[in-house]
Amino acid sequence: MKRHVPIAVLALLALAPLTAQTPKGWKMRVDKSTSASDPDAAGDIKFVTMGSGFHATNPTAAVYWNPSNTATSNYTLKGTFTLMKPSGHNNYYGLVFGGSALDGAQQSYSYFVVAQNGTWLIKRRDGEATSNVAPKTPNEAVKKPEADGKSTNALEVRVGADKVDFVVNGTVVHSEPKTGALAKTDGIYGIRVNHLLEVQVDGLAVSK
Repeated sequence: MKRHVPIAVLALLALAPLTAQTPKGWKMRVDKSTSASDPDAAGDIKFVTMGSGFHATNPTAAVYWNPSNTATSNYTLKGTFTLMKPSGHNNYYGLVFGGSALDGAQQSYSYFVVAQNGTWLIKRRDGEATSNVAPKTPNEAVKKPEADGKSTNALEVRVGADKVDFVVNGTVVHSEPKTGALAKTDGIYGIRVNHLLEVQVDGLAVSK
């Protein structure tokens, strides 16, 4: 006798492994690679509580957030990111801010990220479209992996009345007017980790 499982149940079963791999209250959105020359790795994403923060193992790129984590007006968003080992090529990781509808078709957020080659990058995402706020730029403040393969970078987004400062390890690497792509800084904050990376995140917090 054949048993017919409703499609809705199958959908829930498909989502269950992802839900099980996120801390309570947290959500994640996966960005699968569409590039044949830069494919995702095999396996499931794991985003778990570890130590004083979170640990992300990303065969596929993803954004992580807790809907209760929001920031408005003037604020400083901080997070310390430890890259556990280099990937085969440069992939970026860091802070998400000014987010809304992150689990919907109209997802919207900005992100400030760094990579193992000592560069930083600021981008904006609206729906499926992304645009550069500031291009990939090298700066000595961005720490590269040491002999053990690890590197730790403390990132900050300082939102003021008329500008936004982007800080790596206490050094302002870029300032941008709070207009255009950065006109919207109120909203959800979180974390972005691109594919092929393993990253520990500590001290994710907002202060006024």
